[in-house]
Formats: sequence, structure tokens, C-alpha cells
Amino acid sequence: MIAAGRDIAVVAFAQTDHRRATAELSEVEMLLPVLDEVRAHTGLRAGDIGFTCSGSSDYLAGRAFSFTMALDGVGAWPPISESHVEMDGAWALYEAWVRLRTGEADTALVYAHGKSSPGSPRDVLTRQLDPYYVAPLWPDAVALAALQARALIDAGETDEPALAAVAARNRADATANSHAQLAGSVPHGDYVVRPLRTGDCPPVGDGAAAVVLAAGERARDLCARPAWIRGIDHRIEAHALGVRDLIDSPSTRLAAERAGAFERPVDTAELHAPFTSQEVVLRKALRLGDDVRINPSGGALAANPVMVAGLIRIGEAAARVHGGTSDRALAHATSGPCLQQNLVAVLEGDA
Repeated sequence: MIAAGRDIAVVAFAQTDHRRATAELSEVEMLLPVLDEVRAHTGLRAGDIGFTCSGSSDYLAGRAFSFTMALDGVGAWPPISESHVEMDGAWALYEAWVRLRTGEADTALVYAHGKSSPGSPRDVLTRQLDPYYVAPLWPDAVALAALQARALIDAGETDEPALAAVAARNRADATANSHAQLAGSVPHGDYVVRPLRTGDCPPVGDGAAAVVLAAGERARDLCARPAWIRGIDHRIEAHALGVRDLIDSPSTRLAAERAGAFERPVDTAELHAPFTSQEVVLRKALRLGDDVRINPSGGALAANPVMVAGLIRIGEAAARVHGGTSDRALAHATSGPCLQQNLVAVLEGDA
């Protein structure tokens, strides 16, 4: 949806060093340095932020309303206008974008956190499936992604060497990303669930990220080259896997169309593709050619903190606009099995 109203930009981005486990840190302790860093980029204090929105998962935290504890990292004073989504932080950014478009605030702090290390995300994420027919079978995230990968191979859309090349390229690019969990030469490994090998799957880890949004001239005051959100939209597929075409992603394509991604070419795309096969689906749905730089950060194959990785894709795309290495970037986030729900944002820098 591209609504009439004020221009909104990402003006700052910060993230943790993503690690396999952070048992010594609570969610608040993990968040505090990130929140301090992202505010320091803009010079804003807690009281200067007009709206705060967060994304996380009670399933991962193992307790209800876990986000209220994370609010300790934001600060108890002064009182804030705050909201939360039980989703990846990219959807929290969408809510903050809407709030700023209405004129209710000029700045917004968006953050997300996720700790997958205390449990098994493969088992935890099974609980989001249909509770009557699918969840009792316990098909985990890797098994479902393998179904998608097998469908792609059977349709002639890719093969196992091509998937291995996707993994190698992402993790090679991640060597320039100091926050990445996996980078460089990573063995492709044995099969986890055929046809996916260890290297086709994302690392399990903990992490947090935050961005600051600002409207109009306020954005230019806070950032030398704001990353303007020219369009943003999210769409969802049917819940039942049996009624979906797993080798295509119409929700991604529609979200991209509504966000204006097809109006002019992009030079960079940060895709939230936790599995190598999902990058194949997304590149086709988003009509990305070989001239587009895909995941210069390494993407979710380099670091995939659940509930954070989608927000990181927007932050990484914005950072390239801030730094002048991209003029028009696309960012994608996903949630649910086999790319069930997808968000697409288009970011541009001033000429």
C-alpha cells in the first residue's frame, strides 16, 4: 500500500553480533547495546522518540507477554507510546510506518529480538501449523522447506549444485559483515532432509536489531542520506500447504507490485530466504536479474535470529542507501512455513 501522506525514511540501523548462543544474556541485556547504538546514530534520547514498536515471539521466549520484559531496555521514563507485534520486527516497522504516515509522530523506534538457542526452533515452529491435520504430524521447518526444494527440483527450476552455489555466494559475501554468524567457506555437509543439506539451512542463533524511522525534513536532520521508504506492503498465502503452489510466491509478487518494486529497477535486494531453495522462489517472484546484488550482507544463511532476520534485511538495505552504495534497494521479510507471509519494501536515497 502506497498511501498519500508524509515521506518516511529509515535514518539509523544497528544490530548485535549474531551468535549460536547467548546463555549469559537476557533479552534486555542483549537489546540494550543495540538500542543505545541506534539512538546514538541520530543523537535522539528516549524522550525524543514519538512511537516505539517491537517484534518478538512468546513461543521462543517460553512465556506469555515476554515483550513487556524487553521494554526495560527502552526505559521506564519518560512514558512512551508503544506497541508490539507477535511477528518478525519487519512487521513492527510496518506498523510504525503507518503511525508516522498518519502524522501522529515524527520519529519511531523499531526493535526486535529472538533467542532460539534455549530450545529447538525446528520443533517450536511446528506449533504454527494447522493444529488439526498438520501439526500432530510434527513436520518441522526443515522438512517443510525440503518439500519446497524437492518441488522446485522436480519442476526443473533448480538442482542441488545450484542450491549449493546459493549458499556459497551468500556466506562468501558475509565475510564483509562483522555481525554474521556463518561466513566464508562453510562445508555443505550431509543431508538434513533430502534434498537439503546442512549448508542449505540457516544457522540457529540469537540476536537483536533496531531501526529509527523519521518523517519528512526530520529525517534529513537526523541522517545525511535517509533511506526513503517509497513503498511497503505485505501479503499472506493460504494456511494450508496443500492448496499452495510451493514453487511460486504470489504473495511476494503482489506485495512487490503494491510497493512499487516493478516501476523501476533496483540495484540491491536483501532477501529473507532462510533456505537456499527459497532464494530461487523469491528471485523469480521479484523478477530479479543477474544485475541485482543479492544479499550483500550474507542474508539469513549467514545469520537467522528468528523474529529479527526480516527487520535486519530492511536495515541492511537501508545501510547501503545511507552509505551511497545503493540508490534503490529492495528489502524482503517472510514469516511462516514455505514463505507463507511476505513483506516487501522499496528504499531510495536522495540523488
